[in-house]
Amino acid sequence: MKALLDRPAPATTAALTLRRGAARVLIDNWTGTSTVPSRTLYPHQWSWDSAFIAIGLRHLSARRAQRELESLLAAQWADGRIPHIVFNADVPHDAYFPSPDFWQSSRAGRAAGAPAAPQTSGIVQPPVHALAAWLVHRSDPAESARRGFLRRVYPRLVAWHDYLLTRRTLGEGGLVAVVHPWEPGMDNSPAWDRALQRIEPAHSATYRRADLNHGHPADRPTDLDYGRYVRLATDYRGAGYDDRTAPHQFAVEDPGFNALLIVSELALAKMARELGNDARPHLAQAGELTRRLVNRLWDDRSGIFRVRDLTDDTPVDESGVTGLVPLIVPQLPHDIVDRLHRTLGSPQFTAPSTRLVPSYDLTGHAFAPHRYWRGPAWFNTSWLIERGLRAHGLHTSAARLRHGFLADAGRSDFAEYIDPVTGAARGARHFSWTAALTLDLLCTDHADTKELAA
Repeated sequence: MKALLDRPAPATTAALTLRRGAARVLIDNWTGTSTVPSRTLYPHQWSWDSAFIAIGLRHLSARRAQRELESLLAAQWADGRIPHIVFNADVPHDAYFPSPDFWQSSRAGRAAGAPAAPQTSGIVQPPVHALAAWLVHRSDPAESARRGFLRRVYPRLVAWHDYLLTRRTLGEGGLVAVVHPWEPGMDNSPAWDRALQRIEPAHSATYRRADLNHGHPADRPTDLDYGRYVRLATDYRGAGYDDRTAPHQFAVEDPGFNALLIVSELALAKMARELGNDARPHLAQAGELTRRLVNRLWDDRSGIFRVRDLTDDTPVDESGVTGLVPLIVPQLPHDIVDRLHRTLGSPQFTAPSTRLVPSYDLTGHAFAPHRYWRGPAWFNTSWLIERGLRAHGLHTSAARLRHGFLADAGRSDFAEYIDPVTGAARGARHFSWTAALTLDLLCTDHADTKELAA
């Protein structure tokens, strides 16, 4: 562990202190095979958390970053899906809900190809994994080649994208749909409210919320919303997690989810070239998805991408950070980039006490500065937007966001998220993706941002 902390670091004393603190979080949260998001609230392995964690770990140990992704991919289902949670069998079931005995993956998901072990959830999270794998490879190509990292993960990542592009294109526009509010990673965003109102919640006596053991109820999703989450997951489980037969009462096209798929398709193209394979299918897919993203989800009137509710095939009139995440797409039309940049700098997303990007419109009717994804500013989405700003040459805005990110990460003890009104740290402390992405912003040379657009 000392060797990881003593790697070359940024020159200033403040940066060195911040880097050592971030490294310590990742070392302390390492389980031996993967990294938990938090030792308290999140004691298992989460899908998009591990991708972000690997991006930061590559600056400490390329091998450990590879193992982070490999351990997640080892739980991949035969149909290609990467589950959003991989459960640690040594953690008691009552430490987290929904627990393995709720999802029943090895039994209920058998026909869909769930592994016999480990136990997993049945839903997914945003596809940032191929981007993470490519960045991990580039951090130490010799170590990657020695371990055969790219050659082993590339086909698994292709299968993951194939699952999304075949089983999850539920609308007529060809974009990937999410079927549970937990899948986009922004669990209780106001963007889901309209679709959730159609869902009859599960009775509270049928489950016990473990998240309230470590978080204040005022910060967490309401009991009503949580009951709806449980109902959706129960119905999906009852259908054997089969997207061809599941009722999918909740189905939306999310701009952030699809933007990350585009960027990860471009990463697969890079991997294909490195392995001597044909990159053209990945490039064509990225181009087509970009066209669909603009045609289906761009709202020129408001200058932001909208979620589309597939039940009635209409856009949802809510402005959240997911509508800004497409800045990460390198081939986005210039006029849309300009509009997104202006929206980002508008009163809707310019917080009084942080430079991080709020998760929801500060002027919106549902804004709540402390309630999870209904207002608080998160580090991972701000990292994505900072990367997008740099990719489009908006370096002044990127530098401002980067500076605010690093300042807030240090003063908050690597908090899960920040209250945008008061600047107070909220959620868990020593949060892994906050620490990992802090390392990335401290250590990256920015060269990899434009690389995917080539």
